[in-house]
Amino acid sequence: MPKLSAKPEALEVDFAKSAIVLVDMQNAFASKGGLLDIAGVDLADAPRVVRTIRDVIGAARSEGVPVVYLRMAYKPDLSDAGGAGSPNPYKELAMHTMRVHPEFKGKLLIEGTWDAAIVDDLAPQSGDLVITKTRYSGFAGTTLDSQLRVRRIQFLFFAGIAANVCVESTLRDAYFLDYWPILLADATMPAGGPGIFEATLFNIESFFGWTVTSEELRAQFKASTG
Repeated sequence: MPKLSAKPEALEVDFAKSAIVLVDMQNAFASKGGLLDIAGVDLADAPRVVRTIRDVIGAARSEGVPVVYLRMAYKPDLSDAGGAGSPNPYKELAMHTMRVHPEFKGKLLIEGTWDAAIVDDLAPQSGDLVITKTRYSGFAGTTLDSQLRVRRIQFLFFAGIAANVCVESTLRDAYFLDYWPILLADATMPAGGPGIFEATLFNIESFFGWTVTSEELRAQFKASTG
């Protein structure tokens, strides 16, 4: 099996049992005028993240490695956002913003809106798996686990925005479910400053998985086909 130069240690992977998991690469989190931009998060690095992911999924598709899209979106009536007994309407950023700023009601992370759409440069292709989620983790209340298991997937390469929120939440759940989680460290960015990102890298490398560069992954894809 290919051996990745990962942190904190090299890791053997089986590309026949691997998938790329893109977390929330939608206008809300990667585009000016979207949710994170409205919330004041610096999106200067987002175009680079989009370009990096575009190169990764191009290489993955050429190797037959599945690409999975996770997308955060609520029904227009917010019936899947959590009721009065749930903390989600108070802590999830879109729900909180729409509650505090009524002018955004019905516009943030709502099915069918621009905010909820995958960015144009990373539009899913035929054969890609697209899963809509309503919580930070892509495993919470979705079919992600069953969809991966029916495809015999064991190794998950994570990319997306935001590294310290939905990416890390989904990666942790993957670890708890006995997948091998690997963060593409240059194919993500945090909601917050460099120190926050360093904390995410520390958590993953110390406790929940591995990190690797997209360049290393693409090089191993190329080497595996000789």
